[in-house]
Amino acid sequence: MKQGFFTAALIVVTYVVSLGFYVWMGTTPPESIFHAIWKGGPVVSVLMALILMLIAYIVERIIALNKASGKGNIPEFVRSLKQDIDNGSIDQAIAKCDDHQSSLAAVLRTVLDRYKKLVQHNVTDREKKISEMEKAVEEATIMEMPLLEKNLVAISTIASISTMVGLLGTTLGMIRAFAAMATSGAPDAVQLSLGISEALFNTAIGILGGIMGIVTYNVFTSRVDRFSYMIDEAAFYIIQTLGTGKPE
Repeated sequence: MKQGFFTAALIVVTYVVSLGFYVWMGTTPPESIFHAIWKGGPVVSVLMALILMLIAYIVERIIALNKASGKGNIPEFVRSLKQDIDNGSIDQAIAKCDDHQSSLAAVLRTVLDRYKKLVQHNVTDREKKISEMEKAVEEATIMEMPLLEKNLVAISTIASISTMVGLLGTTLGMIRAFAAMATSGAPDAVQLSLGISEALFNTAIGILGGIMGIVTYNVFTSRVDRFSYMIDEAAFYIIQTLGTGKPE
């Protein structure tokens, strides 16, 4: 519900802002680049809204993924945690997870909590302990991954449709240009070239939005994949180590 409200509010706000900017561009001097973009037609305002939405999602993802990285260096945190587990300092490892406040720490803390419960219930069967800790990893990962992948679909969608919307604006602009020539009699090469150049601004803005979306989507996806790999690697080590039953 909250995500749907955020998306709806973002669409409204970005389009109002882009529409206001589009109207302002129409008041600029005829020789300015803004006026030339304005002549590209009302589709320009839609393209600008898409780019503003994309920027908003990018900022949100940067903040969210930085928060998911927690406090301090992740590789150092993992090394320190492994040392505590090797030494049997489970409570100290849990405290470090609480201090780090990352998605990785949240998953590993769940595994350590599950291990402590198994110890309290005197579960000694190695296969059962490993199975229970693996379930803990799966459950915690299911909770964390949606937070890491949030809005990536929106970024991918904007990247896909912005180019198409730009081509739509170009097509509509060229239709207007050729329609004007058809009603004005003799072809005017200057007016035709002006009409086409104005229409191509839609393509340029659409491609810009597509490039921004594709690049940022790949960057964020790579970061999420890296998070996932670190979670799997650290959890596997912890499970195999604690599964032997040595640390207490």
